[in-house]
Amino acid sequence: MELIKQNFSIKDLENLSGIKAHTIRMWEKRYNILKPERTETNIRMYDSSSLQKILNIAFLNENGYKISRISKLSEEEITAMVHRITSSISEENRAINQFKMAMMNFDEELFDRTYKALIEKKNFKKIFNDIFLPLLNEVGMLWQTDTIKPIHEHYIVDLIKQKLYLNLVEIKSSRKPTKDDLFILFLPENEIHDIGILYIQYLLLHAGYQTIFLGPSLPLSNMKFLLERYPNVRFLSYCTIAPVNMPEFITEFQEIICDHRQYELNLFGHKANTIKDTLLPENIKVYRDLNNFIKTI
Repeated sequence: MELIKQNFSIKDLENLSGIKAHTIRMWEKRYNILKPERTETNIRMYDSSSLQKILNIAFLNENGYKISRISKLSEEEITAMVHRITSSISEENRAINQFKMAMMNFDEELFDRTYKALIEKKNFKKIFNDIFLPLLNEVGMLWQTDTIKPIHEHYIVDLIKQKLYLNLVEIKSSRKPTKDDLFILFLPENEIHDIGILYIQYLLLHAGYQTIFLGPSLPLSNMKFLLERYPNVRFLSYCTIAPVNMPEFITEFQEIICDHRQYELNLFGHKANTIKDTLLPENIKVYRDLNNFIKTI
């Protein structure tokens, strides 16, 4: 797929590659590694080819190659060298860079090709933990610094969710539950970010638990009906941007869901992490690490 024409500032290149802007300027002046266009006000602007090249240069530099040597190579030689030195140690960084390029250019073919190469060597859990999670964290920072547009974030998140759905279907069809515990997974009202809770569902299924996922933006009162059919359940929610008032949400859970008996509620996400553990009822647990959660349950 051809690269989509886009313009990037030198700060964008810094955010995407990890190479400081002043270092890029110095390399341009000394080694002529990039040839930016200039605006009428003399501001450097770079295209997608420049982005791809600087990502490859950053990869080689991280693997011990000096810029003086890299600068003597053609773009084809740089790409070939990147492919040659890709190893298990640096495979994660290489894949993240490929996924970033796929995101910037809306290149689903590159995304699928990169994912296919990974899944031939690693299981999905390792790919998600070691590559997708760091990628999503980096994408979030790129959005916050206005390096990428919301459309880029939506695109890459949707591609990752497609792989997540495929693995959920596969694990449901290939594995039978080995534990009696049933987890009810839901997102609070006004919460729509579901990739985190979908991955938790995958981890629970992988560990042999039964799950029911009720989807995004669910009022607590809607879950009362489930308790009539499944009296012994454990609840789990992922709070990224909602609820606005976490203590109030916990109080409502206690009043609506736990009016006759106590039910466990496991909480994840940015909003949940704002709660002080010392203020929580015994049945409410906040987790900051997915793997620790799986180990403790």
